[in-house]
Amino acid sequence: MSLVQVSWARLGDAHEGLLRLLDPRERGRLDATVRPDDRARFLVGCALSRLLLGELLGVAPADVPLRRVCPRCGGPHGKVRLDVPDPPAPYDFSVTHSGAVIGVAVCRGGQVGLDVEEDGSPLDVDSAARAALSDTELAALNALPAAERRPAFLRVWTRKEAVLKALGVGLTVSPRELEVSAPDRPPAVLAWPGRPSVRPEAGLADLVVAGTHPAAVAVTGAGASRVRVEQRERSGLVAGYGR
Repeated sequence: MSLVQVSWARLGDAHEGLLRLLDPRERGRLDATVRPDDRARFLVGCALSRLLLGELLGVAPADVPLRRVCPRCGGPHGKVRLDVPDPPAPYDFSVTHSGAVIGVAVCRGGQVGLDVEEDGSPLDVDSAARAALSDTELAALNALPAAERRPAFLRVWTRKEAVLKALGVGLTVSPRELEVSAPDRPPAVLAWPGRPSVRPEAGLADLVVAGTHPAAVAVTGAGASRVRVEQRERSGLVAGYGR
């Protein structure tokens, strides 16, 4: 069984004292981000990641060694991972944000992906579903009453996004190719024709944040078929640092 620690913070936790935690690459990305809310989400996500990993590794948050390497082009972007001389790293982690919610999942011994979707955000469900769901999933969604389609889509979408993030591929792979269980069924990967080896080694868990926001966490790797999640609110950790 894989244990995943999921911590949540808020957009309002951003403050200038967190800037000292960022490395030069993170500072450069922050400086290139224009919209204030996007800047705050990125800052809080970086800070929360470093604070959590620093606690686990016993090092100062600013000294947590991180790297970004795209699996497709080798460029300095893509999923952030611990930079250790002798892989695999002791922990994998994943950052997500939507609206005012920012989350970080940390897992030992597997690759982890976390996704959250703000329940009240604008969404064209029909258009999003056609782009993200398999034919089978789309037919099941369209069979639901109109009022049930948005929450059902968000539940399926968070599961898919979590798996894609755990694998480090994100949306470079079409989510239509990945099929997960129906929203009223236990979360599971059902089919992925292009990656037949993923199904028996992927574990999924559904989460709810702040009472209404759907989220999901996925773990891939040997022994990852069962996932136990510990959730914590860590706004105080981020908001109080460096004040």
